[in-house]
Amino acid sequence: MESAVSKKKESSKPSCSTNVKEIVNSNRPEVDLPYAEMGKVLLRFAPEPSGYLHIGHAKAALLNQYFAQKYNGKVILRFDDTNPAKESNEFVDNILIDIGTLGIKFEKITYTSDYFPNLMEMAEKFIKEGKAYVDYTPKEQMKHERDKKIESKCRNQSVDENLKLWNDMILGTEKGLKCCLRGKLDMTDNNGSMRDPTYYRCNPIPHHRIGSKYKIYPTYDFACPVVDSIEGITHMLRSSEYHDRNPQYSRIQEDMGLRKVHIYEFSRLNMVYTVLSKRNLLWFVENNKVDGWDDARFPTVQGIVRRGLQIQALIHFILEQGASMNLNVMESDKLWSINKKMIDPVCPRHTAILEENRVLLTLLDGPHKPFVRVIPKHKKYAAAGDKTTTFTKNIWIEQADAKAILPNDEITLMDWGNAIVKEINKDKNGNVTELIGVLHLEGSFKTTKLKLTWLPDTTELVPLTLVDFGYLITKKTMKKKEDFIPVLNRDTKKEIGGVGDSNMRRLKRGDILQLERKGYFRCDVPFITPSNPIVLFAIPDGRQTATK
Repeated sequence: MESAVSKKKESSKPSCSTNVKEIVNSNRPEVDLPYAEMGKVLLRFAPEPSGYLHIGHAKAALLNQYFAQKYNGKVILRFDDTNPAKESNEFVDNILIDIGTLGIKFEKITYTSDYFPNLMEMAEKFIKEGKAYVDYTPKEQMKHERDKKIESKCRNQSVDENLKLWNDMILGTEKGLKCCLRGKLDMTDNNGSMRDPTYYRCNPIPHHRIGSKYKIYPTYDFACPVVDSIEGITHMLRSSEYHDRNPQYSRIQEDMGLRKVHIYEFSRLNMVYTVLSKRNLLWFVENNKVDGWDDARFPTVQGIVRRGLQIQALIHFILEQGASMNLNVMESDKLWSINKKMIDPVCPRHTAILEENRVLLTLLDGPHKPFVRVIPKHKKYAAAGDKTTTFTKNIWIEQADAKAILPNDEITLMDWGNAIVKEINKDKNGNVTELIGVLHLEGSFKTTKLKLTWLPDTTELVPLTLVDFGYLITKKTMKKKEDFIPVLNRDTKKEIGGVGDSNMRRLKRGDILQLERKGYFRCDVPFITPSNPIVLFAIPDGRQTATK
């Protein structure tokens, strides 16, 4: 685990265990875990290594930790690596990074693939006991028969025939590749998950961890109840979207004579204008609609951290909901509002001016020789440190601010004082090209309407790229399995050039700051050379509506 967690990524820094009980809103009643005994609770978080963790997974992981802490229990991190076609070591490594970011403390790491011999043995036992059969019905026909409650022609094959076909599956023969192992449950059940579910599939693709040792792999629905019982899990937490599979889970344990594991359901976390299916997220990555799994537009843990979300804000947001069974379709504004409350009191303040058509204001009585003052980066938080501000005769302001000024207007230059604009020059398009004024430092800022940010006309200014993001889709809520392609947002990223104060040269990747009168930002690319702009990602503040 250590080698993966120490991977050179921004979020890979070790994170102390998160005490989630302390973060839960004190006004919210504590949630109990049925049949839990103090000191005896053993839970597991079992992600499939087929993508990075997203906020839905974060909810499951944090609830497991919440109950473990509440009952002085433990959590196992288990990789459910049963589908080699979708899984990779990259995903394993990054899930470990995400777990560290979330502050999840686990007892040990296990893999479902560790139990493949046990699972194969139990599957063969089922065949011999007449509780499972090998089916070579074509996929679409099998689906139709299950929907219509029609028994497969393979259902009543002899044990010997099933064992022969099972061996074909193990060897990955031409015949075996067309087969799957199905549990013999109840084809008349109104619950579709009980109509002879698939336990094993044939798949010749090498496994990311154990290579080509196996040609068959258990399904999640078959492996999960078996491994949970073997590992001594007392409670299995799962989202309510899998409610119909609960009887199947218990039936498999019962048929195998395994110890019963209690099931505890919680509601799936859904966000507006967001897709959380890993299959859909993979589509965005593979079709270059985003820059990767850690893209700031993605709902992955790494994506939202890169956008500027503090992990404690995410934890607070998730645990404030508790383990409710009510369907959660959450507005992102609340999450970002919590985040703002955490960063605003501590993040340093800096100044930036948009590059396009910026205007030079000449102060006729300004300092003939530039001088420097040291001022706090945050007037109410000394620990943010200090910054230097250079005062010059010529200063830069933004075009939009310049257009708002009328001749003889008195304005306030932030962190300096008042000035009176005497002359305004414009081009034929109405853009302001030059301002001329005089200082009026004895004037009161209380009397001015315009309080403007500015930058000195020096060579020390740094180039900036300010990046704002929109939602990936334009539809607020999506139905399960609804096609998201028709509602793709074609305009999800906007970049604006600017210049910033010289103190920003010392920003590091991941630093959070506020640009005066512009909002909060996270440094994604720090200063390298004057020809390479610092890249700042805009952080939503809970009031702004992302571009749709």
